[in-house]
Amino acid sequence: QVQLVESGGGLVQAGGSLRLSCAASGRPISNYAMGWFRQAPGKEREFVAASSWTGTTAYADSVKGRFTISRDNVKNTVYLQMNSLKPEDTAVYYCAAAAYFGPITREYTTTVKYDYWGQGTQVTVSS
Repeated sequence: QVQLVESGGGLVQAGGSLRLSCAASGRPISNYAMGWFRQAPGKEREFVAASSWTGTTAYADSVKGRFTISRDNVKNTVYLQMNSLKPEDTAVYYCAAAAYFGPITREYTTTVKYDYWGQGTQVTVSS
């Protein structure tokens, strides 16, 4: 069992930056693929970024080049550095963990493959 707690959300102007953190407890994240997803009002939850247990990464096209996922296995924390934020990035951002040892394939850009979820943190980007 893994417990995930996100933090770092807030209100930022377009073009600004935020860094989200996802603190894990219960099990080491080194045993998991870790992902970030987001959900805007009235929309389905969508994939943002993921990191395999070896640290290889994958990104949604909409954030590629602007967002960076990283993990600190010592601190048992995953991060999402978000730069050049746009109003369309406004959403609740969720951290997720999947008990999976392998590369981030297309399957692992979908919510159904993740076993554990945090409660989410709100990111609002003003224009």
